[in-house]
Formats: sequence, structure tokens, C-alpha cells
Amino acid sequence: MGTASNVGQSSSQAGYAHPEVLVSTEWVEQHLNDRNIRIIEADEDVLLYEQGHIPGAVKLDWHTDLQDDLRRDYLDKAAFEKLCEARGINNDTTVIFYGDKNNWWATYAFWVFQLFGHTNARVMDGGRQKWVAEQLPLTKDVPSFSGGNYNYTAQERRDEGIRAFRDDVLDMLDPGEGVDASKNRRKSQAKKLKEGVALVDVRSGPEYTGEMVHMVNYPQEGAQRGGHIPGARNIPWSQAAKEDGTFKGVEELRNIYGGEGIVVDKDVVTYCRIGERSSHTWFVLKYLLGYPRVRNYDGSWTEWGNLVDAPIEKGAAPPR
Repeated sequence: MGTASNVGQSSSQAGYAHPEVLVSTEWVEQHLNDRNIRIIEADEDVLLYEQGHIPGAVKLDWHTDLQDDLRRDYLDKAAFEKLCEARGINNDTTVIFYGDKNNWWATYAFWVFQLFGHTNARVMDGGRQKWVAEQLPLTKDVPSFSGGNYNYTAQERRDEGIRAFRDDVLDMLDPGEGVDASKNRRKSQAKKLKEGVALVDVRSGPEYTGEMVHMVNYPQEGAQRGGHIPGARNIPWSQAAKEDGTFKGVEELRNIYGGEGIVVDKDVVTYCRIGERSSHTWFVLKYLLGYPRVRNYDGSWTEWGNLVDAPIEKGAAPPR
């Protein structure tokens, strides 16, 4: 990680594996005029930014800015470089992410930036909710960086290490005796995970059990089938957050995940519906708890629930 100071961090952050990835609202307020820092607001509600944002913050629309406009994939190296330059970001800029929904999309954008090697990045603990609750300054002024001296050179996007694909998840499943593991179509018979791996389904309980294929009060679109990937443990993303939107302390987080068998020595993959809620849990496991092998399956349930012959389970998980 980079070297930005962590002035104003709360005592609850003590013990995090990488406390440097978090900054407090107090720290952000103190650094609003720092030329080496760029604040990015990434919201689910893409209209919030126009209603008022942190002074100097730029908007990142996950629908249009991070996605390839043809394939279901992320932007490429050249597009990422243009994205950064248009928002006043150089290679040595410290990027601070924040947003609504307890930083769902802030951690998602943080995760995408890691695909291109921009490790000098932070998340504002508590996100937009905490900033507004503390009555800190908001503005409707939109900064412009056209004609500025911004020249970004990204590494080629590297998905390995932090991103999982459907075949990676299929390979985590034990096909059982007499099943040819080389034939993905036969893995529909799989009912459990291999040793040493773990899947975290961070969706709501009704989504996990198969009662719903979408979140409550969200459009009924995406997957054709409900349920969960065999062997996945259901730990809704919200369990990692306090009421004020900040992350829970390290011991509480260890109990939440460790109690479901999601431990540090396993190869862990997180998933949700489209990858945003699971990026929040990926962030918690990788940076706050220090898990060395944790990936986000961004295809998530909109992909898995539409795969022909993909193994699916319904109902609650068995007790551990």
C-alpha cells in the first residue's frame, strides 16, 4: 500500500491486518485541499453525487465508467488510463473511495483499481452515510481536470489473485467418486466443496435459500434459478458493518467468519448477485483480517443461476 497518513482513525480499527487502507471522515476533512489526493464517490444510486458530494470529489458511475461497453467485463488498460486522467489521477495519487450503501460500490471500485495495480488507494470508513450524519461539508460543484497535467500509465489488467471466474468456482467443487472432474457438465452432481477451500455467499437469507433471486425491493431480473452454490456459507455482507456504516472491530469480524469455517488458511471466494456486495466482504477478509487467498467472483449469481447444468442447492445451510 501507499504511505498516506491515518490521522483520525478510530480505536476500533486497532488490530486490522492493513489499517492503512482505511481513513476516517475526520482525516478526509483535514485533507480536502491536498493536491496528492483524489476523492472518488461511487454510489449505487448514481444520482446522489449531483445532490451534494464531498468538496473536490469526482464521480465514478459503475454502470458506465468501469464496464466494457460490449462484453460483460471490465474496461481494458487504455480505457482505465483515460478514466484516471479524466479524473485528475496520476500514478502517485492517493485515491480515497466512498459511497452509499455502507461503501458497497466504493469497495467495488477499490477492487477494480487493484486489478490495474493502483495500490495507493483507501476507503473512507463509514462512507457517505457517516459524512452526512456528521454534517460535514457538501457541495454541488463538479471539479474539472481538462487540460491538467495528468498522465497515467496502468499495468495490464491482472485478474489472477483477486478475481474468480465460474470455472475457478467449479474447480472448487468435489465432483464425487466416479465423476470425471475434467468434464464441467458432470459437475452438476457436485454437492460439497473440496478440502481447503471456502465459498462465502454474502446475499440475504432469502436469496441464499432460493426463495428469491434478487434483493428485496429490487428488480426481479438476473438469474433464472434461485439457491446457492453447493457448500457456500451464508454470511450477509451487512454483518461486517456497524449501524453508522463503519466496519466492525477485528475480533468481532474474526468470530463472524471463523464461526462459519471461513478461516485464514483456506482459499476463499466471495460472491453475491453481481459482485458489489461480495467486494465489500472481499475487502474485509483481505485487508481487515489479512486473509492471503481471497477472490471476488463478480459473475456471481446472475451468471451461476443462468448456467446450464450448474450445481445448485436450495434451503438453509446445515449447522457447522
